Formats: sequence, C-alpha cells, structure tokens
Amino acid sequence: MAEIQINTTQNVNISFIAAEAGERILAWFIDVLIKIAYLSVIFGVVFGVFTNGLDAVADDQWSRIAFVIVLASPVIVYTLVLESLLSGQTIGKRIVRIQVVKIDGYQASFLDFFIRWVMRIVDINLFSGIVALVSIGSTKYHQRVGDIASGTAVITRKNKINIDQTILLELDEAYRPTYFSVIKLSDNDMRIVKENYENSKKLGDHKVILKIKEKVINVIGEEPIKEHNASLFLETVIKDYNYFTKNM
Repeated sequence: MAEIQINTTQNVNISFIAAEAGERILAWFIDVLIKIAYLSVIFGVVFGVFTNGLDAVADDQWSRIAFVIVLASPVIVYTLVLESLLSGQTIGKRIVRIQVVKIDGYQASFLDFFIRWVMRIVDINLFSGIVALVSIGSTKYHQRVGDIASGTAVITRKNKINIDQTILLELDEAYRPTYFSVIKLSDNDMRIVKENYENSKKLGDHKVILKIKEKVINVIGEEPIKEHNASLFLETVIKDYNYFTKNM
C-alpha cells in the first residue's frame, strides 16, 4: 500500500493511498463492458434498420471504413473525454472509487489526460497490458508509463478510516450553527480541514492554521464573525458541519 504525499497549491500536505493494480484492472474491465455494450447497441441498430448492413449506408470500402470509425469514435475517445470532464474519473473509476490526480498538487489539465490517453498504446494496447502491469508493480506510486509521462497517479477514494474517527463530533442538543455556508464543504474537505487543524494545533503552527482558515473562507464564501480568531473559526466550522451532517 503506497502512500502519496501531495503538497497542494495552498501549501498544505495531503496524504492519499495509491490505487492497487486490482482496483485499476476492475475499473478498466467495467469501462470495457460499457464500450462493448455501446458498440453492440449502435451496430445492432444499424444492422437492424439497414438489412444489408454497411453496404446500405456506404457505397465503397473507404466510405464503410469511415462510417465505422465515426460510429466507434465515442469508444476511442471514451477515457480521454470522461477523465477530462469528471476530474480524472471514468464510469469504471467512479464505480471502483479511484481517481487520476497530479502528484505536484496542481489540477490535472486536458494535456495531462491526453498524454495518459496516448500512452495507452504503449501501456495497454501493446503486449496486452503487460507493460502497464510491470510499471504499476515496480514504481513507487504504482504508476503506469502514461502516469509517469504526465506526472499523475491513480489514487483510491475509499475512506479507509471510519468517518466517526475523522469528522463527526458529539454536539450539545442546544447547539446552533454560526456558519451556514459550511454545507459547501464535502466530507473529504472537512476531514482534511479537521486533521490538518488538529495537527497544526498540536505543533503550535499558527501559520498553517491561518492558511487553513483562508482556504475554508475561499470555499464557503463567508468571513469569520468579529469574535472568532482563526482557531475558534475553524473549530466552529467543524462543529457547524457536524450539526448540518446530522440534521440534513
């Protein structure tokens, strides 16, 4: 189990677990099934409507080839398009809960996904995926050649720690929230905020606490009330998030 330390653009270190080869293969297999289903339906419709098949919709061999390529194009660009639109996930990756991320902390760009997509020729299409398996098994962050070329890695999004140990708190029944915009945060956002705040508080690192505060303000779009310093603001945000999580 390889741990990936990513230093974000806000200069906050976040730890992720690299996806195992089995998880990546399962996601790939699901995506292959989706592609096969698409091709089966599309060509089934074409041959069902046109009794003579491709001969009925194209006059010569090159036209028929072009027609097949057009129909198959969604399958060809499937991975590139979905990873670009779904922040590093295909349908298979989303189901398995893995995701492509940049290991330098920046947001992966279309160019990064394009490089990974092109390198599939080496990783997967040649030698039946052996190159990808060897690369994933021998690199520190379980990267295939396309990941290395694009500076990305595939991480697991499964929460391996019980959420009760990360973001949930016991609140007094009379507790009332202060910052209603905390609902803009996700469970993972709150886990990162809580873990980094508690670690920084133990170390007495006020600079990091201020950075976390600014990041939270940027996300929720709500300034601290006058009485709240950085620490009290973050503690209140954590409590408010717990309040809404339990009452929504």
